[in-house]
Amino acid sequence: MPRQARKKSSSGIYHIILRGQNKQIIFEDDEDKEKFLQTLDECKSKSGFSLHGYSLMGNHIHLLIRECDEDLGIIMRRLGASYVFWYNRKYKRCGHLFQDRYKSETVEDDRYFLTVLRYIHRNALKSGLVKKIEDYKWSSYNDYLNINGITDTDFVFNIIDTNKDRAAHSFIAFHKQGGNDQCMEIQDRFWLSDEEAHEIILRKCGVKSSLNIKEFEQAKRDRYIAEFKKAGLSTRQIERLTGISR
Repeated sequence: MPRQARKKSSSGIYHIILRGQNKQIIFEDDEDKEKFLQTLDECKSKSGFSLHGYSLMGNHIHLLIRECDEDLGIIMRRLGASYVFWYNRKYKRCGHLFQDRYKSETVEDDRYFLTVLRYIHRNALKSGLVKKIEDYKWSSYNDYLNINGITDTDFVFNIIDTNKDRAAHSFIAFHKQGGNDQCMEIQDRFWLSDEEAHEIILRKCGVKSSLNIKEFEQAKRDRYIAEFKKAGLSTRQIERLTGISR
């Protein structure tokens, strides 16, 4: 059956999810994430698109992009090819890294644009990786606060308020209101890297080592294990990181 053609955005703005092939981890360490952001910035210059938001997770990426000089399909091929070439050389592998068809939705009005942006920024918070949005260094949220990243922030601030100081305060308040935003998502569960899973365990339990969970009394331990699963950890990850057998 032929693939359905992508819906064209009249605004030129798209929310994109780029995911690893077969749920594969696409960022093994911080260097990989730094390289992807460098590649994203370089592609901005070559393709001439505007970047309004991003969040890098273990095996998927959220982007909020406005196409300008080049079509979205060309942008995504350029971005994927450049990063995968570097990734394959680093890890001495070959073949595809990203799923061959990225997922996208059109963003046609300012209200939904801001909703999508908040949804992207709260991704790590929703996954339990951090307790505050600003603590996650791999999203565009702090670009809006510091105005020194790769994100094009003026468009968002102009939507919120013509006064930049008021816009910044409103931006922060708007993000604190989120939690139930309904945006494009992939139905099957995203897999977390062991590094992300370990961070979730430490933050939720307030322990110095994930192995400390074995020392909890059973009811408390079982309650935390249920929270780990809700946050996206697999049974094998919980076994591996805590030493608790199934």
